Amino acid sequence: MIIVPVKEGESIDRALKRYKRKYEKTGVVKELRARQQFTKPSVIKRAQLMKAIYVQKLREAEQNM
Repeated sequence: MIIVPVKEGESIDRALKRYKRKYEKTGVVKELRARQQFTKPSVIKRAQLMKAIYVQKLREAEQNM
């Protein structure tokens, strides 16, 4: 359960924004969407590999600048 204490003088909008940020970081929505359909382990592994390659290329490009 997520608890967001509202500080004195803080607006409800600001507290709601903090709550939404904390909720997003927990990854609940992402996990629910992932569980709606089955993804083969090979597809997951391939996606992780492609992401790792992409990130590595970005880091190399950043170091070369």
